[in-house]
Amino acid sequence: MIKVLISDKMSKTGIDMLKKNKKIEVDVKTDMSPDELLGCIGEYDVLLVRSKTKAKKDVIDAGKKLKIIGRAGTGVDNIDIPYASKKGIIVMNTPWGNTVSAAEHAIGLMMSLSRNIPQAHMSIKNKKWDKKKFMGTEVRDKVLGVIGLGRIGGEVAKRGIGLVMKVIGYDPIMSKERAREMGVELVTLEKLFSQSDYITIHVPMTKETKYLINKNTIAKMKETVRIINCARGGIVNEKDLAEAVKTGRIAGAALDVYENEPALDSPVMDVDNIVVTPHLGASTREAQENVAVDLAKQVLAYFEKGMVINAVNMPAVDNEQMKILRPYIELSEKLGMLLTQIREGSVSKISIRYFGDIIKYNITPLTLSVLKGFLEPVLEKDSVNLINVSLIAADRGIKVEESKTSGLDKDYANLIEVSVESGKGTDRIAGTLFGSKDARIVRIKEYKVDVVPGKYMLLCYNRDKAGVIGKLGTMLGENKINIASMQTGRSKAGGTAITVINIDSSVSQGLMKKIKSIEEIIDARMLKL
Repeated sequence: MIKVLISDKMSKTGIDMLKKNKKIEVDVKTDMSPDELLGCIGEYDVLLVRSKTKAKKDVIDAGKKLKIIGRAGTGVDNIDIPYASKKGIIVMNTPWGNTVSAAEHAIGLMMSLSRNIPQAHMSIKNKKWDKKKFMGTEVRDKVLGVIGLGRIGGEVAKRGIGLVMKVIGYDPIMSKERAREMGVELVTLEKLFSQSDYITIHVPMTKETKYLINKNTIAKMKETVRIINCARGGIVNEKDLAEAVKTGRIAGAALDVYENEPALDSPVMDVDNIVVTPHLGASTREAQENVAVDLAKQVLAYFEKGMVINAVNMPAVDNEQMKILRPYIELSEKLGMLLTQIREGSVSKISIRYFGDIIKYNITPLTLSVLKGFLEPVLEKDSVNLINVSLIAADRGIKVEESKTSGLDKDYANLIEVSVESGKGTDRIAGTLFGSKDARIVRIKEYKVDVVPGKYMLLCYNRDKAGVIGKLGTMLGENKINIASMQTGRSKAGGTAITVINIDSSVSQGLMKKIKSIEEIIDARMLKL
């Protein structure tokens, strides 16, 4: 008998689906203390949670029989995934169940902003009839700027088009063709800021999106713009937003998510033209049922068919192959992660070519790892895994091609080459292993290099002139940034060259601006792994 423990509140529909399988016994024990959970988890094969239960090392150690930990929802930060992986436990989530609910809430907030619905409601409840005070504006023919055109952003765009709005969008990895199919004009972030009447945010919270909306970006917007955030707290600088609305720099805003929750002390709470809701994006009966049903289906698929769906930690490779492929999997992810930081323009195709003996093995996990590395820096980390990454690429209109060459590359016994096609041309990167596990980046664009992929890497394209490296070294030294190693490559003497510097810490935006101001530097980028 397979024993399933549901430790957080979950839709009855999903629970009943599990109970229909006569080989599965389901226990629902919500509101347990940590000690109570530790005391009983050893009996169970499956633990299903939402956000309340913490499945950390102590729970995993106590769960001697655990095969699956499933999260009814997207975020899995309440689960110790590395430790679960070490113990051979599959961790699943349900990243798509609240798509429609979140999209509809964003549209609801947009309409509330346009027609002053919350303020008018409170006024009439207070026995006032201030009809003239709440003059609204139509959304028809207005420009809706959608930041992030994934599942939720795509649904919002669809509804915007239905409201006869002009929809423009920014998504760093979506192809122009896919955006065109959606009826969305793909634009730069700068253009979206300057042209939009409404801006709605649907990107994950990452280092790149932290305070994406701040006083500097707000300064680029129309005075009539209205901003909606149903994505993640921290993408909007709440202090800057509150000040902008108070002073009339922008017309208004609506937030469902906040940097710190509960957000009762946030500066936005004191501003009349900012509509606020307490993180209700996924709070519909349908969404709660969807994530429970999705999770139940995934558990049943595993035990009935041996299928793993939406696992965040499980490549489909047997143990013997995994021993050989693991360093290549790690290399592949680094290649994807570096390439997404090097490339320019919206992506239409990713091509992965394999050379040498490596093609004898199941290279699917390598291809998936390239995609994961490429997509993860610009998407929500918990929503990208080796199982769903192909679907995410397809949703963005990115064509993925994989090819094998049995003959050896002329320089390396085994080689993985990844190229990305965009409106601005093709960018390429290649890597190999020295020995059995030492990763090397051996080509960047047309340049041959020999780079050990490190946590912080400064990449410079420069004119091949004497003194460039000295200037870079001096500038880094003056800013107390230690150089671990440096590699150069060039197309021809006196032409263009590439310099890759492994450093011990990141380069600030201010220092990067100074580096780019060096006469011989054509472009410079901070790469992070």
